[in-house]
Amino acid sequence: MTTVFLLITAVLTALIAGLFYAYSCSVVLGLGKLSDTEYLKSMQNINREILNPVFFMSFMGTAVLLPVATFLFRGEQPSFLFLLLASAAYLIGVFGVTIVGNVPLNDMLDKFDISGSTMDVVKQMRDRFENRWNLLNNVRTVFSVISIALVVCACIWNRQLTQ
Repeated sequence: MTTVFLLITAVLTALIAGLFYAYSCSVVLGLGKLSDTEYLKSMQNINREILNPVFFMSFMGTAVLLPVATFLFRGEQPSFLFLLLASAAYLIGVFGVTIVGNVPLNDMLDKFDISGSTMDVVKQMRDRFENRWNLLNNVRTVFSVISIALVVCACIWNRQLTQ
């Protein structure tokens, strides 16, 4: 049962790592080629559309399942340590950065009236948003990849112990 739980945790962690990785190496690069107005409208739409049950299940599910998996593997070294580090990396570097950094930027952008703003104001908004958001997304990418690598280590170690 704990092995199945660990595998589900690994899948959700991998899905989130893949999402942030895809953004970092493709989506933001493509969006960066757009005009200021097109960029801001695109990011407004993306930020609105990502707020859906599938995303929340994987994003919040990972935040819950990693600590639960850590608890389930207490006393089983080094799986416990791998999961503890994966939980810390995810909760601080992914979940925390999202809540403290990306969400406030997304909220700021969501309230911005693109069509009612001058081109100079639109450019200023993009300048306030884009580089900061991309930096924070890269941080989330690194920490989510670290998290999944640590979960994979826990899976491998757990498999070796159960054989």
